[in-house]
Amino acid sequence: PVLDTEDAWVSVEGPVSIVELALEQKRIHYPLVEHQFVLCTILYATMRLSLKGVKPLSLFDSKGKNAFFKDLTSIQLLPSGDMDPNVLSIRQQFLLKVVSAAVQTLCSSQKDREVSEEEYFPFEKGKNWPTLAADLAQYLQISEDLVRRHYVCELYSYGMDHLGEE
Repeated sequence: PVLDTEDAWVSVEGPVSIVELALEQKRIHYPLVEHQFVLCTILYATMRLSLKGVKPLSLFDSKGKNAFFKDLTSIQLLPSGDMDPNVLSIRQQFLLKVVSAAVQTLCSSQKDREVSEEEYFPFEKGKNWPTLAADLAQYLQISEDLVRRHYVCELYSYGMDHLGEE
């Protein structure tokens, strides 16, 4: 981009402006940032829902693991459309665990009427974990319908039929 400056500012001495510094930065590789975002979301869901036995890096193949330790401005090989069935199975199990834990947490907080959902997750007002899991399924190459069906089954199994019907 072209930045027009007034003549009075040309002769000013001092540190370089933040705009000029920003323009000098290398461009980031957006798919690599998305890849990092998926890992952060997996880690956050694991921590927030207290999932046991989850190994976050096992959800990625060797290309995906190597991409985590590279500069965001570098163009890296990211996982392609062909994925190892074992990795896909582990991803599917993880997403189903997230949905199950979210429904269990929701049901337990509703049974303890004195604890509202906002008090249980104070910084996550409006956070819908099953929807997040369905969105994450898209990045992890898992069928969103499978995650949504599991969500409905979990709602019915916890006696929340009115939500399952919706």
